[in-house]
Amino acid sequence: MACQLQFKTALCVKMFVKSHSSMGGAMKEQMHKRFMDEHVSMILDRCLSKEILIEQAMDLLGLKRQQFFEWVKRYRQSPGEFTVAYKREGVSRKICKEVEDNIIRELTSEKQLIDDKTMSVWSYNYSYIRGQIRKKYAQEVSLTNIISRAKKRFLLSKTREEDSRPGDINPLCWGIDSA
Repeated sequence: MACQLQFKTALCVKMFVKSHSSMGGAMKEQMHKRFMDEHVSMILDRCLSKEILIEQAMDLLGLKRQQFFEWVKRYRQSPGEFTVAYKREGVSRKICKEVEDNIIRELTSEKQLIDDKTMSVWSYNYSYIRGQIRKKYAQEVSLTNIISRAKKRFLLSKTREEDSRPGDINPLCWGIDSA
């Protein structure tokens, strides 16, 4: 019986390694993308029952020693509820409502300048807007955030040819005689 169990374990481990060994030296995917809960539970269970060595289990899971023992600790605490699913602690890549409102406020004032045909402003000055937000509201915001809000919220200005102001010289007409 013990021989059969060892054979099944060795066969299962070999098949598992073969299917996951194509990762090579490149950066590995996150655990919840590489493995199903059952696979990790099976490896941890067999490691704890000493059917496979700790080093083999670490190698199979692609974990270093400290991370491996953190997983073992979690598995021992609740084997039935163990999961490799990623649990996000907080919202990432999101700016607060106050900063969002200040960006929109500054973009709106810049849009008024752009829409004023007597002004020679024809596009947003994102760096200026960032400076205004920093100066007026003491908030840091990236240019990428400002640009994406401008694209979502407002139609960006047309090309210079379509949006020429009175007194502006259209560079497409320089030296061209239409006659």
